[in-house]
Amino acid sequence: MSYAQKKELSGNRTLAIIIVAILQFTLGYAIVTGLAYNVIKHAAENLKTFDVEEQPPPPEQPPPPPPKNVPELPPPPVAMKPIVETHMEASPQIVTIPTPPPMHIEAPPAPPAPPPAKVVRAQSAKGNLLNLFSSEDYPDSALRSNAEGSTTVRLSIGSNGRVTGCDVISSSGHSDLDNATCRILTSRARFTPARNSDGTPTNDTYTQRVTWRLPSE
Repeated sequence: MSYAQKKELSGNRTLAIIIVAILQFTLGYAIVTGLAYNVIKHAAENLKTFDVEEQPPPPEQPPPPPPKNVPELPPPPVAMKPIVETHMEASPQIVTIPTPPPMHIEAPPAPPAPPPAKVVRAQSAKGNLLNLFSSEDYPDSALRSNAEGSTTVRLSIGSNGRVTGCDVISSSGHSDLDNATCRILTSRARFTPARNSDGTPTNDTYTQRVTWRLPSE
């Protein structure tokens, strides 16, 4: 067999193989497609359809009545918001203090000059003042009650030497004896007035003690 014949036989064989393969593929595809169609048709015939009815909702129930004699609960506590204090530093302020006007302080007035010192005290012009009393001066009320005692008085002497006042500084215990002492000395006593350093008569005081004794029988 020549080389040309071998090449022709080889080409025919290849073409035959290709044609057989195409036929087998076409046949297989037809078989697969037909089987799938029969399965789908059989399943569609066996499928049962039915309508689903929607159930109506149940009627609404009325709310239960509130229980009786139930104490009211206090309202829930309200949470207080925390108080946040903020301290802000104030900016320093410059305060100008005005200069006070000069103070004029007046000197206090000078105290009055003291009176001239007494250089001569008042003296009795009639000697001992006890000589001005006699037994007849004894008060009758004191005689009836047998009252005795000593009375000390302070006499105020004017610049004219006369007694201007009488104060009992120590009582005898009997008012009638004390009153008699002041009455007699005021009316009978006379004094040489006191004099100050420039020789001018001035007021003074004089103290006298008088003892009253009942006359002996």
